[in-house]
Amino acid sequence: MDWWWWRRLGEIGLEALIRDQGRIVARSQLLAGGWSAAQVRRPLRDRRWQRVHPGVYATHTGPIGYDEHLLAALLYAGPEAAWSHHTAAEQLGLIKPDARRLVHVVIPERRRVQPRPNLVVHRDERWADRLATVAPPRRTPEHAVLDIVGTSRSLEQGAAIIAEACQSGRVHPEGILDALHTRPRLRHRRSLHPILADVAAGSHSLLELRYLRDVERRHALPRGIRQRAVEREFTDVFYADFGLVVELDGRLHLDPHHRRRDLTRDNRATLRTESTLRYGWLDITTHPCTAAAQVLHVLRRTQPTLTTRRCSPTCPAT
Repeated sequence: MDWWWWRRLGEIGLEALIRDQGRIVARSQLLAGGWSAAQVRRPLRDRRWQRVHPGVYATHTGPIGYDEHLLAALLYAGPEAAWSHHTAAEQLGLIKPDARRLVHVVIPERRRVQPRPNLVVHRDERWADRLATVAPPRRTPEHAVLDIVGTSRSLEQGAAIIAEACQSGRVHPEGILDALHTRPRLRHRRSLHPILADVAAGSHSLLELRYLRDVERRHALPRGIRQRAVEREFTDVFYADFGLVVELDGRLHLDPHHRRRDLTRDNRATLRTESTLRYGWLDITTHPCTAAAQVLHVLRRTQPTLTTRRCSPTCPAT
């Protein structure tokens, strides 16, 4: 199989290819570009270049950046290699980049690659079926998400990745579900179907998923509308028949800008004659019954006979 960079080398030449790659180059590229083995050794011997991995070099002596490490890992892993897991998801714009993460690549099941520091090599018998049609090679968005879910310590971590990736707009729950059908041995597989359904219904974060599960469903509250568009913004949960907005935010807003933004949103809801309840991460994860009781209290202003379900004998939502 040809390298993914082979055609590009013929189109723009070796020097331009090295520039395109952030001054990272592989020995195989140099030889393909007409260099001799002696020419490759000379800048290394003179310490004008530095080795990143065996057979992969940085054509400078300065610090090696995160993007350079990503490309160097791909070149080191060989012609049949692609970014996967968090690395592919970052490159596809599904999740925010984080230079502290390890670099993940995937290769065919039949191949072997020697381990390297800060590099995780995965093997997949269906390697070719799960690649995006883009260079440098990487997983499709759907399989990049499932890669991460399959290595997540908990289902909640996997759910958070699904919500974040789908919120990017570059991957959709339906596509992830289709890809899931091709991975019968994936970790957490049986539990992903309802999560994907909830994300498809509009839950855009792990906190929104927790509210749906632990507050709304567990206490048999009416189903709210997710991500309602109003006045050029979106409300997290809206109970249309009751005039209630529930805003969920897992971040701690300590700066005045975010606090002012939240107050403005709440004030606009009041001007629309809507009530607002706002909850953070600890409210929903440690006191979901209290949140349910408060929501129920507001809903009963409109419908006093509204019934709910207590999740335990001490649950205040009654």
